Amino acid sequence: MTRKLRVGVIGAGIAQAHLEGYADNSDLFEVPVLTSLDEARGREVVAKHGVGEFTSDLDSLFARDDIDVIDICTPPVPHFELCKRAIEAGKHVICEKPLFGSIAEVDAMAEILAKSDRKFMPIFQYRYGSGLQKMKMLVDKGLTGKPYLSTIETHWWRGPEYYDVEWRGKWKSELGGSFLGHAIHIHDMLCYIQGPVAAVSAHGATLMHKIEVEDTMVASLTMQNGSVAALSVTLGSHKELSRLRFCFSDMTAESVHAPYTFGEDPWTFTSRDPAHQAKIDAALAEYVDKDVSYPRQFQLFHEAVMTDGEVPVTLEQARMTIELVTAAYHSQRTGQVSKLPVTPDHPYYNSWLP
Repeated sequence: MTRKLRVGVIGAGIAQAHLEGYADNSDLFEVPVLTSLDEARGREVVAKHGVGEFTSDLDSLFARDDIDVIDICTPPVPHFELCKRAIEAGKHVICEKPLFGSIAEVDAMAEILAKSDRKFMPIFQYRYGSGLQKMKMLVDKGLTGKPYLSTIETHWWRGPEYYDVEWRGKWKSELGGSFLGHAIHIHDMLCYIQGPVAAVSAHGATLMHKIEVEDTMVASLTMQNGSVAALSVTLGSHKELSRLRFCFSDMTAESVHAPYTFGEDPWTFTSRDPAHQAKIDAALAEYVDKDVSYPRQFQLFHEAVMTDGEVPVTLEQARMTIELVTAAYHSQRTGQVSKLPVTPDHPYYNSWLP
């Protein structure tokens, strides 16, 4: 019988999606406890999702010896300290996006993990849509050819009421705007397919809302693999859309346009060469459907813990998205092309906050 991992959850917002993911894997996980600064909401979530208990005592959560995993689902500012504390308490860690507020914190966490045998997994659940997984399979099978161009669109709508939540829209508490908080998933998917970014030129603005952070941004990228990419993000699209399009020498791939399920089927994979199209179709016919989103990422995390293998999303992979954010804000403010990787001598290594 597979041993269940016992999870302590911090937070009561996006935590509900995590709880649904654990419930879908009830043979692998159980959630005995949840804590939140918002006690009323926390208790409501505990009752709704069948969590064992609510506690307002964060110290007691870290001290429990019957907890294997701490799952951090708070707004971004406390992520680093909570992750550090959990690792030092001997727990495995799962942490929501955006992971941390600087490359310095990412690198500090790498040093902490190097001295520990605990598993650490950032959340990028959108990777685990069947459409994107088929795209990755075709790349891994060598059926895509040389990469040329990627276009990534995050065109969503957020009305003024979205920013009625106290911590949103402020540099100090949200750490960034649409490029960080909303588009980070789809930009992770870009790096998942095309690898690291080499250079960024970005332009951002606050056009729709009375907030400190940007609600609109465009960026042009050079990837380390030699291809180029164009990113666009807005929270002012009356018709919401998310789209990934990859042009390779041997095929072109395009995602569905659904704003919040853009990693899932049906993607299109097209070659102008009928013989090569037949190879693509044959590979796709062999694809085995799996669970998607949080349930699939949690399944792979459980497997990594049980086998002492690599977690499905690593700290190094999450670093790519934080580097992209760092470089984009640097380019936006300086008017210069920002080169990657971001190293300790970079002016925004310790923080991109203005």
